Amino acid sequence: MMHSGVFCHGMGPTLILTWHKILNESSSVFNFTELFFSLNLLLGQMTDLIYTEKELVQSLKEYIKAEESKLDAVKSWANKLDVLTRASTLDPEGYLAHPVNAYKLMKRLNTEWSELESLVLQDPSDGFISNMTVHRQYFPDQEDEKGAAKALMRLQDTYKLDSESFARGKLPGMHHNAILTVDDCYDMGKTAYNEADYYHAVLWMQQALRQMDAEEEHVVSKADVLDYLSYSVYQMGDLPRAIELTRRLVAIDSSHQRAGGNLRYFEKLLSKQLNELNQEGQEPATEEPIQLGTYKRPKDYLPEREIYEALCRGEGVKMTTERRSRLYCRYHDGNRNPRLLLQPMKEEDEWDSPHIVRYLNALSDQEIEKIKELAKPRLARATVRDPITGILTTANYRVSKSAWLEGEEDPVIERVNQRIEDITGLTTQTAELLQIANYGVGGQYEPHFDFSRKEEPDAFKTLGTGNRVATFLNYMSDVEAGGATVFPDFGAAIYPKKGTAVFWYNLFRSGEGDYRTRHAACPVLVGSKWVSNKWIHERGQEFRRPCGLTEVD
Repeated sequence: MMHSGVFCHGMGPTLILTWHKILNESSSVFNFTELFFSLNLLLGQMTDLIYTEKELVQSLKEYIKAEESKLDAVKSWANKLDVLTRASTLDPEGYLAHPVNAYKLMKRLNTEWSELESLVLQDPSDGFISNMTVHRQYFPDQEDEKGAAKALMRLQDTYKLDSESFARGKLPGMHHNAILTVDDCYDMGKTAYNEADYYHAVLWMQQALRQMDAEEEHVVSKADVLDYLSYSVYQMGDLPRAIELTRRLVAIDSSHQRAGGNLRYFEKLLSKQLNELNQEGQEPATEEPIQLGTYKRPKDYLPEREIYEALCRGEGVKMTTERRSRLYCRYHDGNRNPRLLLQPMKEEDEWDSPHIVRYLNALSDQEIEKIKELAKPRLARATVRDPITGILTTANYRVSKSAWLEGEEDPVIERVNQRIEDITGLTTQTAELLQIANYGVGGQYEPHFDFSRKEEPDAFKTLGTGNRVATFLNYMSDVEAGGATVFPDFGAAIYPKKGTAVFWYNLFRSGEGDYRTRHAACPVLVGSKWVSNKWIHERGQEFRRPCGLTEVD
């Protein structure tokens, strides 16, 4: 089943004619020399020239109207984008904190600015084109737009948000009026469809249809939406509804090249299924609109998907009253470390076993801004270490951008490294560089271990510093919604708080991995999440954290 359809938004037809074309492509072609110098022309012929001139004037008016129409279209674009950029530049991070705004920025720069370029190219404008050429290298491409769409779908799944909530901009804590049009929803559904993700294709095509039926403006045709929707519903195994949707498509466009064949195929398939089940009649398709829970999301590679996402939503957190009574807060001086004696760290228990602690005021605002300043020029798609080869590579389950900073680069980085060493009592000489990560719209890191397991013995072989014994994680921003650090094994959810840090051991004192520490960074729903982390390794800790006598010491 093949689909096509590229639509221009707000683009009227533009007629570009030169005077040469006006005079030579007119329905009444004549020669001006002959007109002025032939004195033997009859009155009737002169009368014809009057009408010819009238036609030329009408042609000229149509030319002017077309040019004005094009200019009005460009003005409309400019006014709309002026309003958008005024709002977005007042608070760029706040504007992009809304995932719908982030998606629409991707779409706008990748698709709609190209459409505007095509409009202007119909009457070449050197200034605009040169500007586009200079800036195009920084524009997102098709992959970026697709990634932004998939991020919205990831948020939709994790936080159980229906398509209408997204389309209307109804997100927790958000008051911006960021909506998705019919065509936006159609594009979302088409992105999912092209990835063979029929579950999300159904949700977004249904939303496009819902807004169409509410008589919202749109460019895409209802037949195209029904075409994608009916086939996606069929792929989800709902034949009765697929038949009803296809019948609706046929009623709209009886000559549709696929609809008739699809309808006959669906009906034949349903009849066969009913016969096999010895059922006499066909149950009518439900009239209920397709919602988030109408179809079950297909299973994927992640075994604890449901537990992980529930924790991200704040559900299933196992912080009981009894467990909470075992948690304390205290001042921590790093075993009388000279640098912490006069100003000890405020330490709070986040979890008792495994022991996870949070340190307040671990980073100042000035330090955070300096770290971000150093990291921003180097941010690149975050990588993970391949368990087989030990080589760093990108992965779909980690969606963020990261950079690595050395202590020698700036006194602030050296100071942060020293502070981590003072707080933990562990040496950072064998630790990895300070990693800075930024999780934007839908940014996440699915459940993973920080340490290497027995089945991946070469994971950190090239470093020569042993396994990752502990993780020190700095939160460098607050997050309006989402973005928690969750531990599916024991049901903990730790929320970002700017300037604080959390710390836990990945290995027991025996050197065995603590499999309870499998954790995840939940997708950021609203906001931008900045973190920096230090992975501390085994070598050099022999006298700082002596071995235990049993496997779970």
